[in-house]
Amino acid sequence: MVNLEWYRTFKAIYETGTLTGAAETLFISQPGVSLHLSSLENYTGYKLFDRTSRRMVPTEKGKVLYNYVLEAILKLETAEQHFHRNSTKEKPTLSLGMCFETFQLILEPHLSKLPFNVIVKFGDYQQMINELDNGILDLIITPHKDLSKNLTYHGFGTERIVLIAGAATDTTDFERWMQQNDRSGMQAWLKQQLWFGTAGDMEHLLKFWFKNFNSRIDFKPNFIVPNMRSIIRCLSGERGLAVIPDFLCRDEVNSGKVKILWEGFLPMENTLHFASRKKTIYSDEIETIKKVFIQDISPVRPLPVSS
Repeated sequence: MVNLEWYRTFKAIYETGTLTGAAETLFISQPGVSLHLSSLENYTGYKLFDRTSRRMVPTEKGKVLYNYVLEAILKLETAEQHFHRNSTKEKPTLSLGMCFETFQLILEPHLSKLPFNVIVKFGDYQQMINELDNGILDLIITPHKDLSKNLTYHGFGTERIVLIAGAATDTTDFERWMQQNDRSGMQAWLKQQLWFGTAGDMEHLLKFWFKNFNSRIDFKPNFIVPNMRSIIRCLSGERGLAVIPDFLCRDEVNSGKVKILWEGFLPMENTLHFASRKKTIYSDEIETIKKVFIQDISPVRPLPVSS
């Protein structure tokens, strides 16, 4: 008989792209993830993923299975969230979604002081919006919006996407090309540099490059690291470039370990929103989280009060 946990594991592998990522999402061991996947493949009789050196790429059968079981799994997870009881003490449990860096910089220092339980999930923004709409998450911090009638968005700040350089990077030539407004020279210099990126999200670099040079990048980062805070640590006092939100590196810029090399011909900014369902039983808890962000907004540019 098929074990429903196999499907949950399959979904986690599909969405994270790695066995390690699925194990971290489900709080189980990587061998356990491998066992669940092999059991499901044996049960279905199909290979569900092609294994590459970096990612688990779903096969056509894997894509079909994911689309077929996704709604059912989401409903089961929603039921699990709503009907779970804490045997030690009754407290509301708020499920939050945001990027890892936002959590680490703003919410993490306040977490132990909150008067309710919190589950924090990191991941793709569109997936988090879908899970918010389906009742799995209760509040997300996102620069993206969709047209769902069930969700409400409230902008609270902006992030500016900038090109940063480690302090040891010789940027003399690039600065000369900038002063001369020589885009060809700027592009040529940039392509010769060491670049850092993250495994899960190259959106900032792709959009920044296209917005400023009206072309797609034709190179790949030299170093792929887990998240943007890792990029900043790698660049501090060293050589290399990256494109990230400016508020993440403000301390390193002030200390001289990293410098903002370029904000682009036109600044590229994203509005950060609180997103929640219009009908929720966690209004008080959501307001508490909002206050934490608004009171500790210093890393992010606050929106005008009228917005």
